Amino acid sequence: MIVRHKTREVRCGKLVIGGTQPIWVQSLTTTKTSDVEATKKEIRRMLDAECEIIRVAVFDTADAQALGTIKSFLGDVPLVSDIHFNYKFALQAIEQGVDKVRLNPGNVGGLAGRFDDVGKERVKIVAEAAKNAGICMRVGVNSG
Repeated sequence: MIVRHKTREVRCGKLVIGGTQPIWVQSLTTTKTSDVEATKKEIRRMLDAECEIIRVAVFDTADAQALGTIKSFLGDVPLVSDIHFNYKFALQAIEQGVDKVRLNPGNVGGLAGRFDDVGKERVKIVAEAAKNAGICMRVGVNSG
């Protein structure tokens, strides 16, 4: 028997995640997000395999700027942006209409790999923007 941890419910686009909600199938694309046509083809395969939440990586401004087109392609399927290395990409992602931002605070600080005062301020800026846009945000560390 699988035991689920009690969590708070949060909205991600049309879906609600956590609490007693179903566990939604999600996956991360492997294409360069700014290669919109390749990313859309991969997303189509994911949707055909019944993926319910689409995640894309954002490594640069070109990736962030592609998110609006990808979100339009997805319609009401939730789009999550995994932000890497620059909090400004998260702000761009929010402006492009993503449904959720995933941010690792350890890679947006003043010093690589450290969550310092600069990083704290940057996370606050992104959290405020997400709140103002009415979207959810995941802040956490990916480590083995």
